[in-house]
Amino acid sequence: QVQLVESGGGLVQAGGSLRLSCAASGRAFSTYGVGWFRQAPGKEREFVAAISRGVGSTSYADSVKGRFTISRDNAKNTVYLQMNNLQPDDTAVYYCAIVTLASWGQGTQVTVSS
Repeated sequence: QVQLVESGGGLVQAGGSLRLSCAASGRAFSTYGVGWFRQAPGKEREFVAAISRGVGSTSYADSVKGRFTISRDNAKNTVYLQMNNLQPDDTAVYYCAIVTLASWGQGTQVTVSS
């Protein structure tokens, strides 16, 4: 099983940036696609971005396209989520996951003030 640990969350003003990291334990990390999800208070968890195994094809929710970038460094067993031009609606707990393994991190809080 692969264990995931997120970091990099915090409090930022609208228009600011944060970079989230998702560090994975275990071997064969590069053979799995990884996704970022978020859950705001009172709302359901929603998809944010994903990166495939291998060449690392990416996909994004419409709400973050052009602002967020997902990337991976397989040598470091880490996936990143660069978030630019953050807005108050981006406030949520952000989770990384390997959905095919049902592996989820514990989440990291992102708060964007207006």
